[in-house]
Amino acid sequence: MPPRGASRHGAMFHSLTLASGFIAGGVLTQVARKFLPPGSAKEFFTTGVTPSIGPLPLDLVILKFALGPIALDVSLLSLLGVLLAYLIARSLF
Repeated sequence: MPPRGASRHGAMFHSLTLASGFIAGGVLTQVARKFLPPGSAKEFFTTGVTPSIGPLPLDLVILKFALGPIALDVSLLSLLGVLLAYLIARSLF
């Protein structure tokens, strides 16, 4: 029996659930941006925060390249997608 408070799922399960939730939430956000009529509801649900990292240049003497920029668009609907993915994964497993 696992210790009290320990998760019975591994880190891979949680990372896949988080990734699938952000993908589903991103789809919801794009659908809302396309089909909702202009107004305050559209602004509320689709406005997001976009933190970014980069570009990160790497110079390995023989090879030079840059990574990035990497950005994550987080909106209310993407967080709703994460919540839905978590609830579905919890009910299935």
